[in-house]
Amino acid sequence: MVKSKVSLSQVSESSVTVSVPEHIQPLDTLLPEEPLLMMGAGPVPIPPRVAAANSIVINHLGDTMAQIIDQVKTMSGYVFQSSSARILGVAGPGSAAMEMAVVNLVEANDTVLSVCNGFFSNRLAVMAERVGATVVKHQVVDRKAANVSDIEPLIARHRPKVLTIVQGETSNTVCNHGLKEICAMARRYDCMVIVDAVCTLSTMPLCMQAWGIDAVITGGQKGLSSIPGVSLVAFSEKAWDFIQSRQSKMSHWCLDANLADKFWYGKSYHYTAPVSGVLAIHEALRLICSETLEVRFARHTRSSKSLQAGIQAMNLGLHVDTAHRLNSVVGIDLPEGIDQGELLRKMSSVYRVEISGSFGANIVRVGQMGEQSRAHNIFRTLHALGASIQSLGAEVDVPAGVSALERSLEAFDRAKVKTAQPERVSIPA
Repeated sequence: MVKSKVSLSQVSESSVTVSVPEHIQPLDTLLPEEPLLMMGAGPVPIPPRVAAANSIVINHLGDTMAQIIDQVKTMSGYVFQSSSARILGVAGPGSAAMEMAVVNLVEANDTVLSVCNGFFSNRLAVMAERVGATVVKHQVVDRKAANVSDIEPLIARHRPKVLTIVQGETSNTVCNHGLKEICAMARRYDCMVIVDAVCTLSTMPLCMQAWGIDAVITGGQKGLSSIPGVSLVAFSEKAWDFIQSRQSKMSHWCLDANLADKFWYGKSYHYTAPVSGVLAIHEALRLICSETLEVRFARHTRSSKSLQAGIQAMNLGLHVDTAHRLNSVVGIDLPEGIDQGELLRKMSSVYRVEISGSFGANIVRVGQMGEQSRAHNIFRTLHALGASIQSLGAEVDVPAGVSALERSLEAFDRAKVKTAQPERVSIPA
């Protein structure tokens, strides 16, 4: 048998039609020599141990991975404050975890009540609409938390199967402080509750089991101080019973909770897990457990409240009134004539600090989640903000802001010395 000979030019002509790209730069020439301090609405700076874990790759179906997954579930139970939740990881952003909760608990023609404070709470409503649900939107007044007394009549009238709500609306820095009471109302009407806690979990109290929440979602890149792209969703026993018994076929495959459960609880294959990201979230959760939730909550409160005091002393306004304000992400009204984009560029290029713009409002947002809530980070951010606004032509009192920040931090420290240690937060029995 005579083998035919094919020239290299023939192979190239028949199999390669797109030219090799030119002028591609390696990352070390694209990234800044001095890393930016990430003080926006997320992602946040990550601790060295989390960064180190994210550089490791292991077998996603091996015994070591199985041990790591078991520990992630155990630590997550503490962070979510539930001893009975079914906790699943999601290879995707917080929005993927959000969608996993919605598509598994909502079926076509179900009635869903969506409490909408802003961009991300509206996203929950859109996801429910895409499943085919009848969505009743309760649009909350701008810059306000949901009024608890407004919710029960809506539940009584529409008898929704599911209620969706955010604990903290990242987009406009509003916090639904009445979440516990709203969940209690929903329970009385046998209505399941999905809560977006992407920017709030581990930064402020959220007691999934005690409050009767049926699904809590979070992303790794905010309060947990892990990497973007690996998220968590926790389902209550009631929600999990429904998922296992639902009659309609899931249209999603990657986000099918029953399939995900085969990996997270059955140690079998679903899809190739984001191994490095799971290791990173393991270390992030371990650091939270080591710090303890009560200490972590106090650290976030001290840092955010002190930052807010500094901002106001600098003659800048906070976007949301105290009663409705989210501490995890702080919204700041810009002085007249200051362009949002120009301010962000100035802070980034001159002071190497990045904060966030907004979704429509003329504000900037400073994150107070995880590693952002450290004194050295907020001092640097406040100075960069004030000096940049000043250089763009507005009058702000930078020294007064820094002084107020320092006094507030010291006041929190004095109060801590005078008071007894708070009761430790543990997983409910």
